Amino acid sequence: MTQPDMPTPPWERPPKRRTPARVPLTRERIVDAAYTVLDREGYDRLSMRQVAAELGVAVSALYVHVRDKDELLQLMYNRTFEGYEVPEPDPERWREQVMDFARQARERLLSHRDMAKITMGQVPFTPELLPYVERLLAVLGAAGLPRRVLAISGDMLSTYINGFALEESLWQQRYRETHTSWHKLRDEVNEYFASLPPDRFPNLVALADIMVDESNDYRFDLGVEIILRGLASYIGEPDPDEEGKESGEG
Repeated sequence: MTQPDMPTPPWERPPKRRTPARVPLTRERIVDAAYTVLDREGYDRLSMRQVAAELGVAVSALYVHVRDKDELLQLMYNRTFEGYEVPEPDPERWREQVMDFARQARERLLSHRDMAKITMGQVPFTPELLPYVERLLAVLGAAGLPRRVLAISGDMLSTYINGFALEESLWQQRYRETHTSWHKLRDEVNEYFASLPPDRFPNLVALADIMVDESNDYRFDLGVEIILRGLASYIGEPDPDEEGKESGEG
């Protein structure tokens, strides 16, 4: 007599398929996805729609967490400062401290494609970034710069860093599009300068062999050093308003 089918014991049953838990959408995930799109597509093709597609959500879902693309760009800019190390002011080492700050900034800008384009359109005067601005000014102020120079020193330094990194990103894009190596381009530029009429362009011809010969690291550091030497020349120089007070004017 055939035995009736017995139910399969639970421990022998195949496990039920479970729908993967949905990861909540957050600002952090949106910024992560934006960086992914930026690295893959570049600044000009970065859009809310592209970010939404990267996350597999509707565009409208992004606006629950991010107001618009401008706010997204600001959030991406803010993240470049996370973990930034600005040391306690040391009057004896202020030039070294500023150089370290500049190198760190350039490294962060180059860590993502076209990040310099984003920074050029943002300002660091948000609640998240003001502490970094304050610390940099403290380092520069410890050197003894007059107020009128100190007031623009941080912005001048940032403009140089952002501009240098932007130029680097533009050249990197050109390399990708033309499949040209840096060494080949350098040789072409050097040969072009060397071929110029020396009677019309004596300086360009004289400098042809070193105009673009050095590495970007060398050129960047030298540019920062030029700025630092210029700032150092103002140390101890009184401000015009202080001179007026000392002479009894006003």
